[in-house]
Amino acid sequence: MAAQASDRPRVRVAAIIIIDEAVVLVRQSRGAAPYYLLPGGGVDAGETLVEALVREVAEETGLQCRPTRPLFISDTIAPAGDRHLVNITFLAERTGGELLTKPTDRTIDAIELVRVERLSELDLRPSIARNIQGAYAQDFRIDAAYLGAIWTPEDASR
Repeated sequence: MAAQASDRPRVRVAAIIIIDEAVVLVRQSRGAAPYYLLPGGGVDAGETLVEALVREVAEETGLQCRPTRPLFISDTIAPAGDRHLVNITFLAERTGGELLTKPTDRTIDAIELVRVERLSELDLRPSIARNIQGAYAQDFRIDAAYLGAIWTPEDASR
């Protein structure tokens, strides 16, 4: 039986937060292979993108942040059509808090600071490591960009 298409796309916001030339990432795993995400999550009904981002970053990492502007927009659409995320990635400034040493979200294995030049070595989802590296090299003085549809199969390995 074919998977049923989602009724509508889900909106996910994520933050690029730089601390000492490293990006804050959350590590998750399905099976044996870890993968990484920028901190963030779904936008609830009645919640602004900025409110959702601030809430999700605090919940996942312990950091307080101030989103400065959107940098990247992309779609993640499963080949079967049963999952569609619209990803909006913001540049954000850390305004307080401390990185959690032990994540409180049970889906997160760890919170890591990863040097920008190492991003392309990781299974980052969506796969925007090179976009982040390019923007970082330009001190994030870039226009917001639509990156298209990006799908990473579950069995992706690097």
